[in-house]
Amino acid sequence: MDGDQIARLLWLGLLVAALGGWFVLQLRSRPGRSLQHLAVWGLIFAGVVAGYGLWQDIRAGLAPAQMLHEDGRIEIPLGPDGHFHAVLTIDGVPVSFVIDTGASEIVLSARDAARIGLDPQALAYIGEARTANGVVRTAPVRLESVTLGPFALRDVRAVVNQGQMEGSLLGMSFITRFARVEIARDRLTLTP
Repeated sequence: MDGDQIARLLWLGLLVAALGGWFVLQLRSRPGRSLQHLAVWGLIFAGVVAGYGLWQDIRAGLAPAQMLHEDGRIEIPLGPDGHFHAVLTIDGVPVSFVIDTGASEIVLSARDAARIGLDPQALAYIGEARTANGVVRTAPVRLESVTLGPFALRDVRAVVNQGQMEGSLLGMSFITRFARVEIARDRLTLTP
């Protein structure tokens, strides 16, 4: 532990001791009311913790999703993080991708590779990719099927990234297969 952590622990200990002492004094003078206040504050604390824990799920449910038009166009809204996110079906499994024009290929995270049935530990990481975080090792793989709306491909080349990734990337090798790619304000439109 460094000095800052020790100071924080001492401060937290002092705060807990002061609050604990105040509570003991209140408990002696008015036990029923003190226990009632403790229960109310406990419920408030539990509610805040639960709300914070569920916020990611709630936010994901409120975010706009990709939309398929009758003419086959796929419209993808800008996500709250400033990126375009698309859900593709890879070998029968839905996988969320960040559309990344800086990536040349479809890049799967190790977690997503495992979800679609690949064993990241058994792959041969013989390739390299230069990223904003430096050089990472990659393993070439073949995906039986890749589907986005009505747009379906078979036997698709991709790579699995050996480094840490939040999610998978949909690179230019997939995006350039569309006849037209258009970004207008907060919408990305892919036209087959």
